[in-house]
Amino acid sequence: MKPWYQEKGIWIALTIISLWFLSLGWLLTNFTVDFSSPLTYALMLLQAHLYTGLFITAHDAMHGSVAKNKIWNNTLGTIAATLFAYNSYRKLFPKHHQHHRFVATDKDPDYHSGSFIPWYIKFAREYVSIWQILLMAITYEILIRFFPKPNVILFYIIPSLLSTLQLFYFGTYLPHRGEHNNKHQSRSQRKNHAWAFISCYFFGYHYEHHNAPGVPWWKLYKEKEALELEAKS
Repeated sequence: MKPWYQEKGIWIALTIISLWFLSLGWLLTNFTVDFSSPLTYALMLLQAHLYTGLFITAHDAMHGSVAKNKIWNNTLGTIAATLFAYNSYRKLFPKHHQHHRFVATDKDPDYHSGSFIPWYIKFAREYVSIWQILLMAITYEILIRFFPKPNVILFYIIPSLLSTLQLFYFGTYLPHRGEHNNKHQSRSQRKNHAWAFISCYFFGYHYEHHNAPGVPWWKLYKEKEALELEAKS
């Protein structure tokens, strides 16, 4: 087994976690909010994208693809899940594996046969607890005593909500809605690596993820290319 400092997955996870911290710290302390400036909203979306990266890191840890060493893998997964609005890695783990085992069935905690809004409500109720809301509220009250309230709302609170919507739309709703004629009950977006990364860290390539769940997010584009090449041969 490679020493931890030679594992690419660990450094990618640490980079996402660090970027989230550094970006949030700078936005809370150094950025002056101007509601008329597009930059304000661009930075809010960037922070939402980094929030999504936290969840994707926790997700990969659930598949053991952040680090081969279980201690490193689960520690980074726990940190990333906690930073993402106080999610519990311990509780997410069995639910996510249940999703993979019973995808698009009544036993799938991520699945709903209804339309977008009822499905999103079910998704939120499945994964957002009263304790998370309470802890986020306490954190908000603490932060506004040290930093400007608009900054806290725009760069801490709203991005976490936008990220939840992003993860649901690109990582659950689009891949699993409707009928599917494949073993993974999943569809995959067309090959466009730039958009796949921007939209949800390549998780629009969702069939590929279900086909090879141990492949980390940053290698999913290779899985997409491999399956397309296989289909053509």
